[in-house]
Amino acid sequence: MNVEEVFPGVYRVGGRLATKSLAPGFRVYGERLVNEGGVEYRMWDLHRSKLAAAMYKGMKEMHIKPGSTVLYLGASTGTTPSHVSDIVGKDGTVFCVEFAQRSMRELLTVCERRENMLPVMGDARQPHEYAEMLGTGKVDVVYQDVAQPDQADIFIKNSQMFLKKGGWGMIAIKSQSIDVTRQPKKIFEEFVAHVGSEITVADQIELSPYDLEHLFITGKRK
Repeated sequence: MNVEEVFPGVYRVGGRLATKSLAPGFRVYGERLVNEGGVEYRMWDLHRSKLAAAMYKGMKEMHIKPGSTVLYLGASTGTTPSHVSDIVGKDGTVFCVEFAQRSMRELLTVCERRENMLPVMGDARQPHEYAEMLGTGKVDVVYQDVAQPDQADIFIKNSQMFLKKGGWGMIAIKSQSIDVTRQPKKIFEEFVAHVGSEITVADQIELSPYDLEHLFITGKRK
């Protein structure tokens, strides 16, 4: 099966996106495991990960790289964070912020298998609550997938507190979580304008058919 590196730490295996498993033999969400050349790859489901869908649909640059420190807001049960963990590798760190207790229980199981994934039980609206855990250093990337009406403000708060200057924001926006009565295009335009006070927006990728009424944006902190 042909293996091609499409971004640092991200591969195309037999035409499908994948990451090298940091915890061989362990499945996080029932994903297919493929062994090529003595290396185990985890196939990355485009329907289960907005980050994978964004890459597949033309994201120009992947800002999460080997060795990166990532603050992941809305880690849920660990599906996408586990692939991020694969990418950053043993020299990187993924701080996984999650508020829901049920999701956190499953996330903890994933983190137990991956030393570079650190679970943070907390509310992303209150970044000061987990500031001590992150320490004095700044992160390379703030990744956000929280699906809340005040999502832009949540991102800005966390970016101002934790994202290094020149670091990157990566945000998955669900229009219906912001306002079900308005046109998604208008919601996306306003969101991009709002976070534009904090980051210079680069990519804007509409995620259908993998996630309907979702936009994925990336931007560099000013």
